[in-house]
Amino acid sequence: MTRYNHHRSHARVAVVMVPFPAQGHLNQLLQLSCLISSYGVSVHYVASATHSRQARFRANGLDPKDIAKIQFHELPTPEFDSPSPNPNASNKFPAQLQPSWEASMQLRQPLAEILRFISSKSRRLVVINDPLMGFVVQDVGSISNAECYAFNCFSAFTQFFLAWEAVGKPMELGIVCTKEQSLIAFISDEAKKFFAAQADYYKKIEAGDIYNTSRLIEGTFMDLLAREEISRNRKQWAIGPILPLKLSSVDEKGNNRHKCLEWLDKQEWGSVIFISFGTTTSLSDEQIKEIAIGLEQSKQKFIWVIRDADKGNIFTGGERKVELPKGFEKRVEGFGMVVRDWAPQVEILAHPTTGGFMSHCGWNSCMESITMGVAIAAWPMHSDQPRNSILITEILKLGLLVKESADSEEIVTSRRIENVVKRLMASEEGDEIRKRAEALGIAIRLSTKEGGVSHRELDSFVSHITR
Repeated sequence: MTRYNHHRSHARVAVVMVPFPAQGHLNQLLQLSCLISSYGVSVHYVASATHSRQARFRANGLDPKDIAKIQFHELPTPEFDSPSPNPNASNKFPAQLQPSWEASMQLRQPLAEILRFISSKSRRLVVINDPLMGFVVQDVGSISNAECYAFNCFSAFTQFFLAWEAVGKPMELGIVCTKEQSLIAFISDEAKKFFAAQADYYKKIEAGDIYNTSRLIEGTFMDLLAREEISRNRKQWAIGPILPLKLSSVDEKGNNRHKCLEWLDKQEWGSVIFISFGTTTSLSDEQIKEIAIGLEQSKQKFIWVIRDADKGNIFTGGERKVELPKGFEKRVEGFGMVVRDWAPQVEILAHPTTGGFMSHCGWNSCMESITMGVAIAAWPMHSDQPRNSILITEILKLGLLVKESADSEEIVTSRRIENVVKRLMASEEGDEIRKRAEALGIAIRLSTKEGGVSHRELDSFVSHITR
């Protein structure tokens, strides 16, 4: 079942998704593809063969029947280096992915051919692209029946501050953030140049912005983004959460359930903290050891996903095997579980025994956690994550900070980790935060049902593109 059940088929409007080749971007556009296709609109997902395969291989919680309705166009993958991440780098930005991003710029020509072909058979061609693919989608401007929308994989909070700074901070803000976090500090110089170049292309052709957020969380920032100085009168929609609320983790025969979900079934309600730092973070051996000691000493139940950051091509193998302190897994048996493979994050967060999430605060992870009503121990690493951690801990008050500043190279000690885990999972302060998270999660999930604010925004977007 998809989230929406819609009546009429919107004949001859074709939607083409153009994702950026990084996991948190690939999967959001795949989720959005399933949502829009549930309205009877024809949806095409265009990516290099490698990244298209990655999106489907990791399609957590999406119903295979919904994915089957999407038309995948696999462009020949340009050649690129796929170096391993450096766990000891002082800047946690995933510089190892840069060659795959540069290579994706070669998709402009083959994409343009596909767009022209689909547009010739459609009344209207609607391109929904990641803003970081601005160069690749620029030819939309020369197709007479095509229009282009940016799908922002960032929070409205981050996006607003970026735009506000870019136009010279034109208005006074009544919002007080005690920590001024500049996005630029947490991105490599190469990536800064690359990202800036993309914006120049897509701004010329973009008809509107879609956000994976909800007005219940970021209404203030959606309103600020709509101000003329910022929006230049482009339309905006907050259609999140875009993840499926009815999760599909089991095939027809009931196989496929990850072993960690069976472990969660045996725990008490809200008693487990989930630890995962996403697909772009590699931690040093020393930091991993401190986390292990902190978790063990906290005596709180945990599931810890230990994976290295993705390479540009996730199918090339040669993973680093992270060393844990001697005997650690034996000692924590019964109250802790270590997962070294791909973990079903959405299902873990949706499980009633999960009560906290220690996270890098990538926007995808934030939205999943907020939607499932799970409080966050925020440990931002790079890019938009420091900003997201402010939104989570200071504005929404749904979590605690593990590390004050993402740009300090200090190791977070086991004592600090033990302390934050206990505060979140076993203190009055933590109980308050967790109650708030739970209440907001319920409200967000209701907002996606008929008549809810997010449902109305998605309806409005689909009506607009099929007008």
